[in-house]
Amino acid sequence: MNVDVLDESGTDVDVVGLTQLCRFVMRRMRLHPGTEMTMRLVDPETIAVLNEQWMGKKGPTDVLSFPMDELSPGRVEADDEIDDGEHGYLGDIALSPQVAAQQAPAAGHGTHEEIELLTTHGILHLLGYDHATAEEHAEMFGIQGRLLLEWHRTAAGEDVESEGRLT
Repeated sequence: MNVDVLDESGTDVDVVGLTQLCRFVMRRMRLHPGTEMTMRLVDPETIAVLNEQWMGKKGPTDVLSFPMDELSPGRVEADDEIDDGEHGYLGDIALSPQVAAQQAPAAGHGTHEEIELLTTHGILHLLGYDHATAEEHAEMFGIQGRLLLEWHRTAAGEDVESEGRLT
């Protein structure tokens, strides 16, 4: 999996760690190993411009996702083989670490955890998940929570680059 994390935010962000998180989420969602994506870390002014241009909303937001090849998560076949689906360009994510830092205290965790949450959230949006209805919200946030829990367990002592899958 090819993940490019471009830090244009002017803040101190763990780009290597975010790259590993993106690959982790992509593997757990059973994306083809040839799948690619880009994440841009941007300042509040840049994400405000993108938010108005693409979402029609004024002001900065935390994360925006721009899906490209409409890729879907892979699935487990009847014979327990894993189908990694098609490869392609998953899409782009724009994330503002400064906005994440502003909203992290209200969420009850630190900036780093908020950036990890928003990264995972953005990837799920690239995969077509949404939270417009109660059912969609429950599904997306359930997957997001499981992914982050597994990520934190893995980062706490296991090999982050392992080939395990989200079940």
